Formats: sequence, C-alpha cells, structure tokens
Amino acid sequence: MGIIIKPAITEKNTAATEKFNRYAFVVDRKANKVQIKNEVEKTYGVKVESVNTINYGRDTKMRYTKTGILRGTTNAYKKAVVTLAQGDVIDFYSNI
Repeated sequence: MGIIIKPAITEKNTAATEKFNRYAFVVDRKANKVQIKNEVEKTYGVKVESVNTINYGRDTKMRYTKTGILRGTTNAYKKAVVTLAQGDVIDFYSNI
C-alpha cells in the first residue's frame, strides 16, 4: 500500500482548498513529511510548498442497546494538510 490512503474531502477542507490552496489526505501513520511531499508531487504532478501532519488517536465508543452495552473503538489515523504552490491545482473529481 502507498503512503497516501485517500483524500480527506469535507466541507472544512474544501473551504481551505478554495481559500488557501490546501489539500488534506489520510496517510500512512509511519510516513514522515518528506515522504508525503514526494508522494503527492509524484502522484499529482504538482509543487508542494509545505506539509502539516496531525495524528488522531483511538476514540472509545459505547452504545446502549436492547441486548446490552456494546463497546468499541474507532481507528487511529494520520492526516496530512498539503499546501501547494501558487497556480497548482489537484482535481479529485476528474475521474468520476
């Protein structure tokens, strides 16, 4: 599996894309900023100015049901926010 798992497309990320030319990706938890930068430049053919990363931990979830209490956790993941050079654009919807 590659470093980039999927693009993180939310309303907040879309607003940051339009205003600041930043794109968010869910990436491999062991990847560093240099590896993420090289992968984005190679995959999308753009110039990356900066990479910021955020580690999200596991959240414990609990639900009360008719049959009892169900407990579980969400997955931990790493998100990278990539700022592109002026004039570069990534189009996620071109293949649809």
